[in-house]
Amino acid sequence: MTPKIPAPKGLRRVSRKLRKTGQFEWRLFWRARPLEETHVLYESFAGNGVLCNPEAIFRGLLEDSRYAHLHHIWVISDDEAAGATMREFARHPRVRFVQQGSPSYHRALATAKYLVNNATFPPDFGKREGQVYVNTWHGTPLKTMGYDEPEGGPNARNVIRNLLSADYLLASSPFMAEQMYESSYRLTNVFSGEIVTEGAPRVDRQHLDASERLRVLARLRASGIPLEQGQKIVLYAPTWRGQSFHSPSNDAAALGQRVRRLRAQLPPDHIVLLKVHQQAYGFALEQPDLRDTLVPNEIPTNVVLGVTDVLVNDYSSVFFDFLSTGRPIIFFTPDLRDYEGYRGLYLAPDELPGPVVSRIPELARLVVAAGSGDPEDPLVSHREAYDTVRGRFAPKDDGHATERVIDIIFGGKRRGYDVRPARHDGRRRILIYLGGMRSNGITTSAINLLNNIDHDRFDVTAFYTYSRNADQARNAAAIHPRVRVIPRVGGMTPSKRHKRDRNRLLELGMNAPGLDVPGVTALFRDEWRRCFGEASFDHIIDFSGYAAFWSFLLLQGEAASHSIWLHNDLKADQEREVDGRRAHEANLRGVFSTYAGYDHLVSVSKALMEINARKLTEVDDPEKHTYARNTINDRRITTMAHGLDGGSRDRDDSATIPVTPLPTAVAELARSYGLDAIEAEVQRRRTVDTVLPEAPGVTTFVTVGRLSPEKNHARLIRAFDAVHQEHPATRLVIVGSGPLQEELQSLALGLGLARAVILAGHQNNPFAILAESDCFVLSSDYEGQPMVILEALVLGLPVVSTDFASVGGALPENVGLVVDRSVEALAGGMRRALAGEVPKRAFDATAYNQEAVEEFYRAIGVPAAHFDRGEPATSSGDQSATR
Repeated sequence: MTPKIPAPKGLRRVSRKLRKTGQFEWRLFWRARPLEETHVLYESFAGNGVLCNPEAIFRGLLEDSRYAHLHHIWVISDDEAAGATMREFARHPRVRFVQQGSPSYHRALATAKYLVNNATFPPDFGKREGQVYVNTWHGTPLKTMGYDEPEGGPNARNVIRNLLSADYLLASSPFMAEQMYESSYRLTNVFSGEIVTEGAPRVDRQHLDASERLRVLARLRASGIPLEQGQKIVLYAPTWRGQSFHSPSNDAAALGQRVRRLRAQLPPDHIVLLKVHQQAYGFALEQPDLRDTLVPNEIPTNVVLGVTDVLVNDYSSVFFDFLSTGRPIIFFTPDLRDYEGYRGLYLAPDELPGPVVSRIPELARLVVAAGSGDPEDPLVSHREAYDTVRGRFAPKDDGHATERVIDIIFGGKRRGYDVRPARHDGRRRILIYLGGMRSNGITTSAINLLNNIDHDRFDVTAFYTYSRNADQARNAAAIHPRVRVIPRVGGMTPSKRHKRDRNRLLELGMNAPGLDVPGVTALFRDEWRRCFGEASFDHIIDFSGYAAFWSFLLLQGEAASHSIWLHNDLKADQEREVDGRRAHEANLRGVFSTYAGYDHLVSVSKALMEINARKLTEVDDPEKHTYARNTINDRRITTMAHGLDGGSRDRDDSATIPVTPLPTAVAELARSYGLDAIEAEVQRRRTVDTVLPEAPGVTTFVTVGRLSPEKNHARLIRAFDAVHQEHPATRLVIVGSGPLQEELQSLALGLGLARAVILAGHQNNPFAILAESDCFVLSSDYEGQPMVILEALVLGLPVVSTDFASVGGALPENVGLVVDRSVEALAGGMRRALAGEVPKRAFDATAYNQEAVEEFYRAIGVPAAHFDRGEPATSSGDQSATR
């Protein structure tokens, strides 16, 4: 046999690229075809079977003669996942199955009129105009969901995207509609579809008559479960464990051990069955001793609930479904404290409709008592809680929910049904694109702004590209908790022709020769819909302002106003060269071409606005130019600068022997401040000690900024050299990284300043260094409104700055010292700082922020009455602000 020779890496790479291109072309071909008006596509748990609410709707439509014209397409991940159902419908002329991710899947997803899913379609899915998307979800949540979870927004990024795309969201109760959809996933104000609160279709399947019950028992026996006549069925239905839905923990061995122990303590007329969550089923299959206990995945949970006598639950939403049977529920939660700690629950243990136990003997005793009428019978001991929870969470699970849902979605009926839009609370809706979320001035400005906006009057959504990069994730975590974050997941899937047009658009702008403007606009409109579904906003903002892709994309959303931020002298930025290359030339050319579509071009100071208005001749309407200064987070600055005790470092700590043993001291500090604060304090002190070693009597000049040409650090080093020769007890600290680092290091070495000039690189906490310095110096040729000047003012440092064009918008009047852009003038300013001659006064951050945030509201076109008097601009449900 001839051995198989692997293809060279380059050939494999080309092959993958061609395959991927072919997939894109296939999808786009079908997305351009007419919709199949009679096709309904169903997907449950990413193709894990024919299950849950989609199955109930599917069977309901098949049995209803009014919908005999519909064709049904089921998505499955493999044949085994839906083997029994595939055999059941093998000869049915209107039912077929497609493999998830296959060409047939993408064709059906692109052309089916109706899409029904109990979870999410993949990240590259975008609903087409004319499609009807029904998201049924998969149960009433007991566990916290969405933004209520730790890292909820980023972790739920694809869920949020799917929910916003839906035309209908099914809710089994008002709790699910209000708590889960509107609150936990923050659909209030932005969701444009309808919420249908008519019960859970899947629960209908557990309302069995005598013959149906016998068929279910026979199906269980056929699967290998030794079920005897008259046995009481105890169903153990635990939820999945783990930090991520897509990466569950493998606890199958522990589940098997619990089942065996429980079975051993029950009388012979009881049988214990195990029904695990979809995400854990694969693990359970690997346990041989579970074969006579494990309910096959293809037998729907609700069908099994229909023959269950006692449900043993933990945190699974299954118990909400079971309430409609009126049968007993016992909660077995040996890890309750840990689970509440990392996940959280919507109901406290004492609110649950059954006893909560943590030990197997206790559980067995209650199982035996269930249904007996004794005091320990859960239906006796917890009758009041049971009735309360049933009325609150399952008021319409009467066996007819499927009929009502079909009437609403496929029959167009409304009268007499609970169908409504999501709530609108009157706040104006702002969508703001934050940029790449890397640590820089734009990100800092954006996070500060989100902290200063009045969230009682504005509903704010932050948009950015999701990344696992630690720096970006840390910045994303600093976003104000009331902001709805939508991290972009997935991406465009353009055809080869569209990709060429897209790239030309981004580099040459809307006026690129031969550009198919309608085609590329449609491409970006599709991407907008993929990211935001049918969500609507009043004000859309490109706060980054440096990337043509985002400035084009944000123009596709309809809103009362579109605004784009100008953080710098953008013409100067476009012409800036680093190593003979203009990094922003092509991209900013594309950005400038979008200005015609924006209502407001917002510079970050009045002086900068005048510069951009004069230089940007591409703007046909100078009246579009406005300004809004950046806000500042003075509390964060001072906390990071001074640490826990608000003072500077104590150099004599090491000489003192602590009275309290170190572990005890750490524990006490952790109780008082929290471990995160202790860690931050350690890092702060380490930063100071590393960057600024103790030097009594030495005056420290400091600057913070990217090591790039416009900052002109070379001029600063030469000016400092002149000062240092006269005043040797001085040093210069440069915080930041960038392309000129080696060049600046060589300059300092060449001038003999190796010890006096410290290039500290990027620092996560520059404020600690600023606080230990004596004077802040800026040597830039041009700037916008440098945040670092505000930060220096908050920390009380005197400021010396070169006279860049927008400096008037960066320094308050009669504060700091502005000098010419020359080595001699800058050295003179530093000498005056040594002499104490730089004007300085207390900086009122609160008053400044109030003025700056009002400038922001005016700049994006918020009606003055809305923020001047604090009155809502629109009444509940008013859509007049959206054009």
